Amino acid sequence: MGPETLAQVLRPLQGLFSARDYPNMLVGLEVSDDAAVYKITDEVAVIQTLDFFTPVVDDAYAYGAIAAANAMSDIYAMGGQVALALNICGFPPDLPLEIISEILRGGAEKVREAGGVLAGGHTIDDNEPKYGLAVMGLVHPRRILTKGGARPGDLLAITKPLGTGIITTAAKGDAADPAHVAGAIASMQKLNRQAVQWIQQAEVHACTDITGFGLLGHGYEMAEKSGVRLHFRIDRLSFLEGSIR
Repeated sequence: MGPETLAQVLRPLQGLFSARDYPNMLVGLEVSDDAAVYKITDEVAVIQTLDFFTPVVDDAYAYGAIAAANAMSDIYAMGGQVALALNICGFPPDLPLEIISEILRGGAEKVREAGGVLAGGHTIDDNEPKYGLAVMGLVHPRRILTKGGARPGDLLAITKPLGTGIITTAAKGDAADPAHVAGAIASMQKLNRQAVQWIQQAEVHACTDITGFGLLGHGYEMAEKSGVRLHFRIDRLSFLEGSIR
C-alpha cells in the first residue's frame, strides 16, 4: 500500500492515541515512522514493528532469511537492537512441509544472528506464501532515531548498495544474471546490526531503512518530515553489480 493510500485509510484513527493522553508513546501513529517506540523507564524504551511479504527469491531458506532481515531492519532504523521476534506465516495447505521448514529455519537463524530470540508466532492457510516477523527491540529513550531529524548540512550515508529491487524484478522475468541475483540475495540477508552500532557512536540526526519505496521514496519521507532537501550525487551512490548499465 502506497504512502498516500495508507494515510487515507489511517485518517479515522487520528486523535485516538494522542501524545497528550499517552506520554510514554514516543513514536506512534501521530508521527508515522519505521516502527513504534514506547518508553518503559528513563533508561529503556521498546521498539515494536512487524513486516511480512511474498517470496522475492526461489530458495526457501533465503526467502525466510531475507524476510526476517527486512523486518528487523525497522528496529535498526530506530537506533535499537533486536530482542524478541515472533513468526507471521501464511502458507498454502499443499506447500511441501520441507519448504515451510526451510523458510522458518532461514528466519530463525537470522534472528539468532541478530542477537535476538524467536519465541513462536502465528500461521494461517493462504493461497500465496507469506512470511515475516513481529519484532521487539530495545533502545535508550534519548538515542531514538527517526525519519524527521535531518538537519541542513547533514551528510547522507547508505549502509548497503542499492538495486535489489531491480535485480529481483528482473529475476522474476528470467532476465537477470545468476551472479547478480546471488549478490542481491546476499545483500538482502545482511543485517544492519553493525551499522546501528556505528550510528550510535556518531552524531546522527535521522535514519530510515530503504525498502519498498526505494531511495527516492524513503528519501522523500525523510526530507518532508525533516523540512529539508536531500541532494544526491549519483557518482557517490553505491549500486549492486547488474542493477545499472
